[in-house]
Amino acid sequence: MPRYLHNSRLCYNIQRLNTVRTCSLYLEIPILRFLPQRALTGAVFQRYSLYLIARIADGVKQSMISITKHNQLMPKKRFYMVKNLMNGWVRGLIVTLITGAVISITFFILTPQNIPTLHTHALSAQSYKDALQRVAALRADEGQNMNPVSRLQLMTHQKKTERAIILVHGYTSSPQQFHQLGLQLYDAGYNVLIAPLPHHGLADRMTQEHAKLTAEELAAYTDRTVNIARGLGKQVVMMGISTGGVMTAWAAQNRSDIDLAVIISPAFGFNKIPTFLTAAAMNIYGFLPDIFEWWNPDLKEKEPPAYSYPRYSRHALVEILRLGFAVRTDASKKPPAAKKMVFIFNANDTTINHELEKEMATIWQSYHAKLTTYEFPAALKLRHDMIDPAKSGQRTDIVYPRLMELIKE
Repeated sequence: MPRYLHNSRLCYNIQRLNTVRTCSLYLEIPILRFLPQRALTGAVFQRYSLYLIARIADGVKQSMISITKHNQLMPKKRFYMVKNLMNGWVRGLIVTLITGAVISITFFILTPQNIPTLHTHALSAQSYKDALQRVAALRADEGQNMNPVSRLQLMTHQKKTERAIILVHGYTSSPQQFHQLGLQLYDAGYNVLIAPLPHHGLADRMTQEHAKLTAEELAAYTDRTVNIARGLGKQVVMMGISTGGVMTAWAAQNRSDIDLAVIISPAFGFNKIPTFLTAAAMNIYGFLPDIFEWWNPDLKEKEPPAYSYPRYSRHALVEILRLGFAVRTDASKKPPAAKKMVFIFNANDTTINHELEKEMATIWQSYHAKLTTYEFPAALKLRHDMIDPAKSGQRTDIVYPRLMELIKE
């Protein structure tokens, strides 16, 4: 017996408990080497400690003996049993890991990622003069490489009018898209502001500058134009189509100083992408290298009008979707801030996702917001851009009067 384990009193007490024939069997169990002897000889706990230790030691010893015998008698059987057990455990672990990875990746792809939290900055012009100074600042930011007809357009009655309107053009177009409608609104007494979107209106139609477009820039543009319009009119109307429609929806959701928001065919999604895959497409294309594609693969750079870009950037489309998801996220939490809204659908539109645009309208209606909807019938065969008279097959003789009626109602 090792010297440090010898304790005659311990042997005596174990034998008194009749739990073993000798103390040597238990004192050789390694676990006892770590127990302080004073814990075994205390006046109060001595007998109970010794009894419990003896029982535990006996169980451990018998288990060790049984395992040793089993290993000696059935080494091969035990080996294969352990091997099969391990193989099954490993297979189960691998399947679990793969299943979990697939579920996680699928959830990640199908869930909108990198959706911006866009805060509005309502720093409205305090007067007509202040509004003109801000317009001059916007014009100064345009640079020297702009197409002359694509520069900011301000149609003003030289004073603050009862109503001012902001017209927001679509992606790859320019302020000229709304010029003719703007003239009609001006004649109706409005002060009219049509500003180019960020990275738009350049003379070089093949520029790749518009690929730099971001959702944050679109929201900042929206804030800036609304702030100017507050100095141009006592009431502010905002009207936008496609990307401009998404921007107008963002303003309607966030700006309480919008008296009327007119949202035309907003690009919350695209017709070629199923609704449930819209977020996945946004996530994937945002991750992949950018690609430019022709709006019209047959005409390519000859696609009219001359003041628009003939190509689109996939990354820019991703940013438009990001802004759309930001609007939907905000709308799921709170009602729209605008006093009144008009949602205009085009049944013949083959560019945007109709399910998503109508879903947005439904979300707002759930708050009992002042929302009017109107749909141009498919029989009119209107194109996605129903505004620009320079596009072929337009029916502005029908579209313009109806828009004028809707904003007066």
